[in-house]
Amino acid sequence: MKARSKTNNMFLLSFGIVLLISATISSAQMIRLTSDDFSAWRSDTGQWQIVGDVFTDPANEKSLKSQPGTGAMLNGPTGRTSHLFSRAEFGDIKAHIEFMVSKGSNSGIYFMGRYEIQVFDSYGTGRGAYPGIECGGIYERWDESKDPKGFEGRSPRVNASRPPGQWQTFDVIFRAPRFDKEGQKVANARFNVVLHNDIVVHEQVELTGPTRAGAYNDEKPVGPLMLQGDHGPVAYRNIMIEPLDPNPFFAMDTATKDVTHQTAKEQVEMVRELGYAGIGCTAGKGLAEMAKELDKNGLRLFTVYLGINIDQDQPKYGPELKETIEVLKGRNAMLWLFVRSKKLKPSDPAGDPRAVTILREVADMAAETNVRVALYPHTGFWVERVEDAVRVAKQVNRKNVGVTFNLCHWLKVDDEKNAESLIKLAMPHLFVVTINGADSGGKDWKTLIQTLDRGTFDMKGFLKTLADSGYTGPIGFQGYGIGGDARDNLKRTMDAWHELNDALR
Repeated sequence: MKARSKTNNMFLLSFGIVLLISATISSAQMIRLTSDDFSAWRSDTGQWQIVGDVFTDPANEKSLKSQPGTGAMLNGPTGRTSHLFSRAEFGDIKAHIEFMVSKGSNSGIYFMGRYEIQVFDSYGTGRGAYPGIECGGIYERWDESKDPKGFEGRSPRVNASRPPGQWQTFDVIFRAPRFDKEGQKVANARFNVVLHNDIVVHEQVELTGPTRAGAYNDEKPVGPLMLQGDHGPVAYRNIMIEPLDPNPFFAMDTATKDVTHQTAKEQVEMVRELGYAGIGCTAGKGLAEMAKELDKNGLRLFTVYLGINIDQDQPKYGPELKETIEVLKGRNAMLWLFVRSKKLKPSDPAGDPRAVTILREVADMAAETNVRVALYPHTGFWVERVEDAVRVAKQVNRKNVGVTFNLCHWLKVDDEKNAESLIKLAMPHLFVVTINGADSGGKDWKTLIQTLDRGTFDMKGFLKTLADSGYTGPIGFQGYGIGGDARDNLKRTMDAWHELNDALR
């Protein structure tokens, strides 16, 4: 029974991620790169051909043959031609790509022309000669001064390959590297998720630089999609790209509940209809149901709020922590951790050693399931300020531990003139930001948390500062204590979000 349950859970997880990737692939923003001609590609197409369909050569299993028509691209009669580069250049994208290889053949898909997912005939094989050479692998980087010269290659979790001569699929969410306004890189490129034939083979894989044989050795905010054409017969079709919003906007569950929206189903259907990317919620018995509803609707569970206690005579955390980590497995979600102490005053560095020990323990548990941890500064708690979160995160020194910038809690304890310096301080560790309408100079919660269309605080300036710093992560709407009709609050906020983004663009 346990084995069946695990299999079913893996199926549901993969199905949920497929929904997440495909939910907007058919939207108006979708760009199709294969059609009736090569107009979507740069002019140097070599021997690539537009064809109707592709199949294994009956006389030679290592070759591909085609039939006339349109809709697919084949790399010529020999499988040895130039690479294809898209005319359009992309940053963050969702991508659906279909491909076919012949027996023993080899190609690659280079996101931004720099970061390769390997295309290879891996049907029925085990691990390759080095990590990342297998189909669906993230290819290795290369440095002649290193021993070994190849490094950071990542094999797929499982071999999901179909036999040569069959069409296969990749579905990918890719995040481009981040740069500040001076052009300095502040975050690495990342494959958030890669599905090979609808099976999850990678999650949250960072790339410290371009992989081997990329077209460029530098890194930029955008770049073309590149298809490798010189390593053997390969065909591609149905390449669909959707540029992603660089700041997915989600609603905290503090804003999604009212008398008519109590169940997870009611809340999720409302935020989906209004255009939110998902929900951040509180840990507890309703978490699994919320995650299930979000999966069904192709939305994302962004954060789950819970805490730890650093007092020696108190439990470090409750059983809900491990339960939450299990629910978050494979969902590209974060633990939103507040840190409390009854014995220490807020921000007191005397608590650092105990906090670091506990947070490393939590981070290591979370890392086993690719879950990140974002410290949550909260007024009156031990981690009260953004500076506290950054100080502790640096000492924890785990890649999956970062910080949150909460607008309302920051305004409660700090001077809003410090926004730029604090964002710059937090940026190397900044995982998530929360915003809401607020009155400039106000210290009362009723004026510090309003719908986004209200308040005198310069939200446009704040978002511009975030953008100038290179932040393109998720932003959540904090709706604690606003009251009234949740749908009206969320609609007003979403309308204001669009107006702010239009103004910034």
